[in-house]
Amino acid sequence: MSWRAVLGLVLLLAAIVSGWSAWKNRDIPPPNRVLADRSDYVMRDFEMIALNGEGKEAVAVRAPLMTRDPRDETYTIATPLFLLPEEQGRSWELRSKTGWLSAKGEELRLRGDVHGTSPAGSARQADFRTASLNVFPDRDLAQTDDEVTVTQPGSRLTGRGFETNLKTKAYEFKSQVKSIYEPRSAR
Repeated sequence: MSWRAVLGLVLLLAAIVSGWSAWKNRDIPPPNRVLADRSDYVMRDFEMIALNGEGKEAVAVRAPLMTRDPRDETYTIATPLFLLPEEQGRSWELRSKTGWLSAKGEELRLRGDVHGTSPAGSARQADFRTASLNVFPDRDLAQTDDEVTVTQPGSRLTGRGFETNLKTKAYEFKSQVKSIYEPRSAR
């Protein structure tokens, strides 16, 4: 065999090995890539208080588990208790099976058996239940398109679609409103 044939075989073998190596290593992700399915941090059994732009308490949350998504910096919360403060130092309590909080805290999304209770000692006690609720603490606004039941001493209102101003306590049903009133003499 001539030296040219040996050199040709060595070069062919080198080309095959380098091609195989390039093919084998093509799917390795770059080292600075963020894995989409992992949280960048997790909090367990915590209480967190978020302040508004004026440095006053906007919302407090207590929950057994909260994770943060590194892509959009939002939070997913298991069985949260949100406390939305009023001016007199008392707070609305909002509970649900899951919660989602935007990166800057301007929106809360409560999903699954949402239950809200007005502050203890309020002049007008109220309790409401729905399947989902979106809350905008900076705007003192809570709303949903689902069915809502509002219970107050002596009355119960149900309807589909609901919006309330948490500061003024004014609320509005969008459709399918039903009311049950029980006078004091019947209680």
